[in-house]
Amino acid sequence: MNRTRVLAALGTAALVAGLTAPTAFAAPAPAADQNPSAFRTSSYTPSSHGGENQAANRQFFEAVMKSALKKQAAKPGIQAVTVTYSTRRAPSFRGQIAQSTQIWNSSVNNVKLQEAGSGTDFEYREGNDPRGSYASTDGRGHGYIFLDYRQNQQYNSVRVTAHETGHVLGLPDHYSGPCSELMSGGGPGTSCTNPRPNAQERQRVDSIWALGVAALKDEGELTKIR
Repeated sequence: MNRTRVLAALGTAALVAGLTAPTAFAAPAPAADQNPSAFRTSSYTPSSHGGENQAANRQFFEAVMKSALKKQAAKPGIQAVTVTYSTRRAPSFRGQIAQSTQIWNSSVNNVKLQEAGSGTDFEYREGNDPRGSYASTDGRGHGYIFLDYRQNQQYNSVRVTAHETGHVLGLPDHYSGPCSELMSGGGPGTSCTNPRPNAQERQRVDSIWALGVAALKDEGELTKIR
């Protein structure tokens, strides 16, 4: 399995089919990010700009997966891919981040989230932004999760964090879904407090990352993941 085949499979199984649900796009407010080239790929609440930047969401996810695969290619007998993150720029939400990553780690088998001090695959940030919380990318595959103070007071903060983390694992928004669906985000309203992915979401993430694990195990291909 070469790199082209791996990425093609990932795109087909995880993102092309999955990104039919609306995603949000907007230029970031200065309070959230001073980088004028950055843009939001998805948000916790619905936006009038749904579906405009599905390619950016795909780039963010693929970059995270390629980074994780590359770092773990040297580890023999791999059973799950480890995605590392930093909370250095979101100290107020360390508790919520820990809870949401624990939820994901107990829900899926083929990928695990782990906090690290440096060289991480993505990071969490916090601040004030009138558009709320979102996943953001610079358009070149690098990204972060932004957690807005006010929105995390209005909505269940662990659900918000777990929802945004779901984007890193390859899931799109689906605002019309019920509260039992994590990726419905803020669609069901502020009364929804469910922070856990449903069975379909768990299965989808495992299927997505199983392709990555298969790439690592494919004899002779470990060193070709770049």
